[in-house]
Amino acid sequence: MTVDPNLYITLSVSGLAGVAMVTAAGLSGWRGWLALKRQELAEYRGAGAQAELAMPSAASRIEIADLKERIRKLEAIAAGVDL
Repeated sequence: MTVDPNLYITLSVSGLAGVAMVTAAGLSGWRGWLALKRQELAEYRGAGAQAELAMPSAASRIEIADLKERIRKLEAIAAGVDL
């Protein structure tokens, strides 16, 4: 039984094109993520002096405590511990 050599060429080219598309999408996402982090750093540097002077409000401290409690519960669930 003979197999057409064009089949192997077609499969190889298709596979290579698929890998190239996945690589291009990953590179685009990576560049977007880096741009986001650069923007966050720029905002942090600009607001750094103002943030040091401002005290966190009671509402924000309560919200942070609530988020920490939720994280603790989720970690316990992930570890299989019953609360």
